[in-house]
Amino acid sequence: MKYSIGEFASILGVTADTLRLYEKHDIIRPVKTEHNNYRYFNDLDARNLLSSRWYRSMQIPLQSVTELINDAPSKQVVTSIDTAKLQLEAEIKRSTMLLEKISEIHDELKLISESFGTCRIRQMPGIYRIQQTDKNQLLQKDRLRRTVHSWMELLPFTFYSFLIKNPEHICVDGGLDYSWGLALLESDQKKLDVCLNDCIEYLQPAACISSVIVTCWKENLERAAFQFMLDYARENGYTLTGDIYGKILFTEHVGTVNTTYLEINIPVNLPAERPLNTFC
Repeated sequence: MKYSIGEFASILGVTADTLRLYEKHDIIRPVKTEHNNYRYFNDLDARNLLSSRWYRSMQIPLQSVTELINDAPSKQVVTSIDTAKLQLEAEIKRSTMLLEKISEIHDELKLISESFGTCRIRQMPGIYRIQQTDKNQLLQKDRLRRTVHSWMELLPFTFYSFLIKNPEHICVDGGLDYSWGLALLESDQKKLDVCLNDCIEYLQPAACISSVIVTCWKENLERAAFQFMLDYARENGYTLTGDIYGKILFTEHVGTVNTTYLEINIPVNLPAERPLNTFC
């Protein structure tokens, strides 16, 4: 039988636009009348359409579906389905990792009220980091741009971090020597199999005094914001052992006021009797 485009679409549960798309890809070939150029489909078109929709339901690209419908031995059909299977497995793996990372971020943010302005001792993991600024001034380097572009694709596994250099001078009046840049946990680098290059620095795992502070997003980082942590280190006889670092947790927007919550970590030497992961 012959069917108009509207009838054919209704019978098969698709839209007329879908039929036109599949016609464009030479999956179905309606007959056009000479006097009015109307399209008419037949029962064999229905078979090709249903077969192509079956392939598409497995996320096989439409161009590949065209080849499978028009000229493909059984081996090519099996190979195409296997490729779709492998791609879906990769997507599921990525989605599972993403769900775990979102849960980790969610649990971290729920504890902000407990961490705000309060010191605790934490064993921090290794972190890879790229420096994108000198203080708040963006750096312009071609090699750096390429790395930044690839790391932006890794969000939210990557996160925006800061690093304060020369901690031995931290208690001297004057501006801090700090920078901002994307960072990635060492464990996530291994899971994602991220390639490393000489634009990337490595922060060793370390015992740290850790806390959450707030700053105005327009302001420079100032020692006063985390002075209470330096006071805590001095009172307990801790010695700073590395660069101070941290990350943006989130920025709160209330009216015209923007407040950024930062996690800050100060690497220190600990007395042997002092346990880790305890609130101070």
